[in-house]
Amino acid sequence: MPDLPNRPRYAARLNAFKTGLDGKPTAADMIARAAQVKGLDAADLNYPDHFADHSPQALSEILSGNGMALNGLAMRYYTDPGFRLGAFTNPDPKVRQAALDITKRGLDALAAMGGKVMTLWMGQDGVDYSFQGDYVRMWDDTISAVQAVADHNRDLEVAIEYKPNEPRAYALMPDIGTTLLAIREANRPNLGVTLDFAHVLYADEIPAHSARLIERHSKLLGVHLNDGYGKRDDGLMVGSVHPVQTVELFVELDRMGYDGVIYFDTFPDHGGLDPCAEARANIMMAERLRAVASSLTDNADLAEAIARQDATASLGFVANALYGPQK
Repeated sequence: MPDLPNRPRYAARLNAFKTGLDGKPTAADMIARAAQVKGLDAADLNYPDHFADHSPQALSEILSGNGMALNGLAMRYYTDPGFRLGAFTNPDPKVRQAALDITKRGLDALAAMGGKVMTLWMGQDGVDYSFQGDYVRMWDDTISAVQAVADHNRDLEVAIEYKPNEPRAYALMPDIGTTLLAIREANRPNLGVTLDFAHVLYADEIPAHSARLIERHSKLLGVHLNDGYGKRDDGLMVGSVHPVQTVELFVELDRMGYDGVIYFDTFPDHGGLDPCAEARANIMMAERLRAVASSLTDNADLAEAIARQDATASLGFVANALYGPQK
């Protein structure tokens, strides 16, 4: 495999590595198992879940001992049933404050570990029915909460990971446009976006286009790579359904100079796959598709075809890069 520029580290969803472990696996157990996969050299930790048995200092030592770097933390509110009606949009101000308090503790843990990026996936913040939510209040409460989170520690970056739905039937941050609008209204320099490939697909967006919109109006703080059929968050292996769109995303990431971690947000545990084998397959596909993208990034003929919006010519160049010249 060629030595590609701006090569990112790779991380994987730690909870997938519970599969096959006896008893009640801790974060340390999952990290140790993930570290067995060659090329998996970074980790994202969920707060507060992965901190149940270990302090931030202990987790830093566990990561270092396994040859892994901390990518960042991700807030998880779903473990508390009190947040079922929302975290930042909950109708009860005490619950909203509790969500803010736990997020600030997560930011403190991130800082203590020397990390830089906190990812907010606000799946609880939304509605399930018409006439259930006060949309103005919910929006205002979310903007205020995001501002408070960003202001807690200006040295840390806060990424919003949007998703059309789940667990709520309709999320308040369902797509790239709404997310960028919220970031603009919040108006904090340390806010940005995490792009999740499968989320983008079922938001009916093109991943490469969404990445460019993020670059234009905000900051791309994380990339979650996976695949799916565009109807839900399938979390399938990289390039297993949309290899061409994955290559296109890699081309744009190369052009943008993105050198952050590529995080495999995939669900081998849902289908009973071995998580280590699945992680190796993700790395293999990411490397192969990224090599294809590298050969296309500065392809002048492809650039001319795109300038003419000549899809037939473009497909020929992409097919040659993916499958070799036609015999």
